[in-house]
Amino acid sequence: MKKYLSFFRIRFIAGLQYRAAAWAGIATQFAWGGMTILMFWAFYQSGENNFPMTFPQLSSYIWMQQAFLAMFMAWFFDNDIFESITSGSIAYELCRPCDVYAMWFVKNMAIRLSRVVLRCFPILLAAAFLPAPFNITLPPGWLSGVLFLASVTFGFLVLISFSMLIYISAFYTISPMGIRILATSVIEFFAGAIIPIPFFPEALQPILYALPFASMQNTPFLIYTGHISGFEAWRSIAVQLVWLAALMIAGRILMKRALKKVIVQGG
Repeated sequence: MKKYLSFFRIRFIAGLQYRAAAWAGIATQFAWGGMTILMFWAFYQSGENNFPMTFPQLSSYIWMQQAFLAMFMAWFFDNDIFESITSGSIAYELCRPCDVYAMWFVKNMAIRLSRVVLRCFPILLAAAFLPAPFNITLPPGWLSGVLFLASVTFGFLVLISFSMLIYISAFYTISPMGIRILATSVIEFFAGAIIPIPFFPEALQPILYALPFASMQNTPFLIYTGHISGFEAWRSIAVQLVWLAALMIAGRILMKRALKKVIVQGG
């Protein structure tokens, strides 16, 4: 366990060094979040009253999305892992007395969390002081806050587990770029990163909620806003746990098979 904590600490500290990039990211995310909220505000002012979320809920959802972007951004992958597979330097990883899957898992966690630490709190603080209904509000109750903390943790682990499948797929392809682009598009759309899932047609929502993508950022943010509460919140967290277990088991099985057949050429 100590060696994995060391991997985590090294990558986490390394990620904290890019503070100028973090400030640039904060400005970009705050501007993007503001534009997204104003776009939805234009739709809400059309006179329709059948929107699935109240505007304060939607505003909080979008600000949470921007604050935790570094944690849930689907397009971010560790290029060092892909490089180690395609270049053959994974041979050095295999010589280490540690589990490759666990090592890559904690490295991915560390680099994402380091970016969240730098960007999350300034965005939340600035969004809290915006005028209503464009600001971010607290959860409707303490239970929603506790469930949000549990759900955001599980959602983060679900995303990392799914990302591990993308890394493993590089063992079977000449270039990982194609699967990366496809995975990014699918995750962003079905995880509620572009349009929150409650805005999808009602006939499609049960299918989308059953997929692993909804268990990433959609579930914790809907719990935070109060759109999901009570039994539905507990059920959504249970779905997250099921997908987390399934993806981790699948990842370990596929990793074991890939490492059995890996061939490294070179001198």
